[in-house]
Amino acid sequence: MPLWIVQHTLGVFTDERKHQLAARITDHYEEIGLPRFYVMTLFREIRPEDFFVGGDPASVAVRIVIDHIARHHPDRDSRHRTAHWVKGILQPDLEHVAGLHWEFHVDETSEDLWMINGLVPPPGGSEAEKLWARNNATSSY
Repeated sequence: MPLWIVQHTLGVFTDERKHQLAARITDHYEEIGLPRFYVMTLFREIRPEDFFVGGDPASVAVRIVIDHIARHHPDRDSRHRTAHWVKGILQPDLEHVAGLHWEFHVDETSEDLWMINGLVPPPGGSEAEKLWARNNATSSY
């Protein structure tokens, strides 16, 4: 389950851009085999007076926290590729914003601490997970 929490100052994203970014994020995870419903994107708009970078108010800023549970990176090269992959997803929506400070990080949470609709998700790449992806819904397995 990728969870993207996009914290941003007012006006960085329109409703349409939020929808486009959330769809692009979901499309990328679907391409690597995750069910679409695994992907959650939350947007939190923050007043510039409440967003500080280096101890100073940030008039235009974005901070993204990404939590990966369904898949983990086996080594540094894989993590590096993922960081560039995330950058590629974000850049089209951020490069047009003048003076923007933006950053992100990715955490990896143990899949042992994860359930969806009260079910432990099936192992990654398993036939049960593929069924969940095809149906875009949980089911007993």
